Amino acid sequence: MYLEYYGLKEKPFNVTSDPNFLYLSHTHKEALDHLNYGITQRKGFIEITGEIGAGKTTLCRALLNHLDEKTKTSLIFNSSLPETQLLEAIVLDFGITPARRNKASFFRHLNEYLLEQLTAGNNVVLIIDEAQNLRNSTLETIRMLSNLETEKEKLLQIILVGQPQLRDKLNSPALAQLHQRISVRFHIWALEQSEVKNYIEHRLTVAGSPGDIIFEDEAIDLITKHSKGVPRVINIVCDKSLLLGFVHGTKSIDYSITQKSIEELQGNRSFAAA
Repeated sequence: MYLEYYGLKEKPFNVTSDPNFLYLSHTHKEALDHLNYGITQRKGFIEITGEIGAGKTTLCRALLNHLDEKTKTSLIFNSSLPETQLLEAIVLDFGITPARRNKASFFRHLNEYLLEQLTAGNNVVLIIDEAQNLRNSTLETIRMLSNLETEKEKLLQIILVGQPQLRDKLNSPALAQLHQRISVRFHIWALEQSEVKNYIEHRLTVAGSPGDIIFEDEAIDLITKHSKGVPRVINIVCDKSLLLGFVHGTKSIDYSITQKSIEELQGNRSFAAA
């Protein structure tokens, strides 16, 4: 709706997990470093947590885009699948065609695949998003996948990505064996106040902004306070602010436009009244 007015090639503040828009804040860069370390050093289990909207899924997609061809990957989004169906989804995502659809067959074919990849000099990575939704019994099955190893190294690197509840779940006594196997952990924090401005400008640049869209400092302060530094909330407010700026015929997003946008998003005023 406002792309032509602002001279943009695409919407800069979509809430989809587009890795092209990933802004490497201090905490996101650290998370990416932890992921790369865990994968390249074949550490087995890696745990990445963060609040809702912190950019976990975007980070995972960006990771996949940066891994070399010697790293084979599977990214599972539906963590609510029953245990056997989840195993089947993992096997199929690796391009494996199992002879039978049962747990024993899935394990056997996956083990054969991992050994083949090791012989070829490849590394294999499994990423499970929204892992806080996994049942304890399913997590125990995933732990058993880590038993697929040689005497010297892990054949499968398993990345569990989820909200803080994942960390709490993995700390429970019932999952002590799995907890002990996690050698790399990192929590993605919200953006710091000094990073929000750079985050907004980064996304505008990626979207093709010619540089004439200005979020004024007071507007950025308000966005920071309202969003608490959570990228998804920043996106929602900025998108609404650009829409309101378009309606008002301005490319300068000031405090009043941002305030009205937040009020509209909270249902406190009508768009027409704004």
